[in-house]
Amino acid sequence: MGLIGGHVGYQILRTIGPRRNQTSETVASIVPDPKLKQFFGNDFGQAIQGRTIIDFGCGIGDQAVSIALIGAGKVIGLDIQEKWLSIARKTAQQFSVSDRCTFVTGTDELADIILSKDAFEHYSDPAATLRRMSSLLKPDGFVLAAFGPTWLHPYGGHLFSVFPWAHLLFSERALIRWRSDFKYDGARRFSEVEGGLNQITIRKFERIVGDSPLKLEWLDTVPIKGARFLKSRVFREVGSSIVRCKLTLR
Repeated sequence: MGLIGGHVGYQILRTIGPRRNQTSETVASIVPDPKLKQFFGNDFGQAIQGRTIIDFGCGIGDQAVSIALIGAGKVIGLDIQEKWLSIARKTAQQFSVSDRCTFVTGTDELADIILSKDAFEHYSDPAATLRRMSSLLKPDGFVLAAFGPTWLHPYGGHLFSVFPWAHLLFSERALIRWRSDFKYDGARRFSEVEGGLNQITIRKFERIVGDSPLKLEWLDTVPIKGARFLKSRVFREVGSSIVRCKLTLR
């Protein structure tokens, strides 16, 4: 719970918070995505060659199309929002990969690799998501996940972090009221905003994985501005820009 709430909190946010317009439509970025190795490792391109990949929470499909372009045998983009999938299909056509890159709201096809980038902090039920991922993996398959910033990071509130740790200083109600000045979707909780915010921490993520059908092969953090001391367990919750990991079936 934030320390500053009510009308006072709202008025402060209204005064200092940036004014944002209601967004209309998102378009896919230029592909191939140059950050794939940064998020998933230098051997990522080699690892996906000829493989069946599920891009879990694919959004507008720029990453999925990138993966197809650099050699994946088949890419299945999964997302619950049809409006993003529509954009993704157009991007696949634009880059001539529609023959090996599909976008759907659900699938039963098993994957060699499941990718999840910039999504675990948004899943409404991360535990259920891990169970679903495990059901879509081949026996020797694995999940590569990269996400952040997590909740205790200075900007872990994403849109709500109008300055460092503002999402922790102000109450949820005050922040949501401020957001409603320029977003009109009727959200009343962090979890209800478009994309959702589940307030996940690194410790909570590790605990959820521990209770899932998956296990951590490794977990690494990318510290703010490369400061090595922020990789320690003491500082990683506040100092990790990116959390990345590999998960396999138990």
